[in-house]
Amino acid sequence: MAEHPLHYRAVEMEEGAGARVRRLFPVAGLHHADPFVLLDEFFVGPEGGFPDHPHRGFEVITYLFSGAMRHRDNLGNDTVVSGGGAMVFTAGRGIVHSEMPSGDDVAHGIQLWINLAKIQKEVAPSYHQIDADQFPTQSLPYGEVRTLVGPGSPIHLHTAVLYHDVRLQREGEFHATIPSKYSGLIYAVQGKPEVMGQDLRAGEALLLPGGSILTVYAEEPCHFVCCAGQPHGEPIVQHGSYVD
Repeated sequence: MAEHPLHYRAVEMEEGAGARVRRLFPVAGLHHADPFVLLDEFFVGPEGGFPDHPHRGFEVITYLFSGAMRHRDNLGNDTVVSGGGAMVFTAGRGIVHSEMPSGDDVAHGIQLWINLAKIQKEVAPSYHQIDADQFPTQSLPYGEVRTLVGPGSPIHLHTAVLYHDVRLQREGEFHATIPSKYSGLIYAVQGKPEVMGQDLRAGEALLLPGGSILTVYAEEPCHFVCCAGQPHGEPIVQHGSYVD
């Protein structure tokens, strides 16, 4: 990865059955960010959703900011996750599932795909629901950090990942260091966080090289996610919903 952060804007598109997403990758110009395969900010109304479809070869975290989603799969799982909670599954050698909105509100959140190393592609599929009160939360002087993946989190992946949901009030600050062997990114959901001297608007992201010392300042209230993962250093071969 380059020595300096790279600035990207998500591409708005339709996905599934009437769902709207802001896709950071894979798109033209940014295919993947090893170990991350896909990042979508989604907005799903009552008439939209993601009907039954197959996956294999990676893991998924679907994290809800607001609204609710119902997950059903061929393993027999049928759960509803509300705002602040997450649906997490390992596709492994193969899973079929659906994610549909529950209730009348728009389901808004982030879906992140994390590649599996080649030697783990055939692991058994599995699913877990994480409710909002299960995530550890840290109060900042002017904000709050929820640890989605990392110390204290109930989410355990096959790949080394750190993942935080951060909300800052006016004049709030967030500080973090991207581990030296990781690749990181910060994605703005709302507001205009100032990241390492660069302003991000909703739907924009910075890719961060390992070793980056991250400082985020909020001139006004803002909301963003920050994640980092250890690359596998293997070719990412994606065929739609399969990653081989």
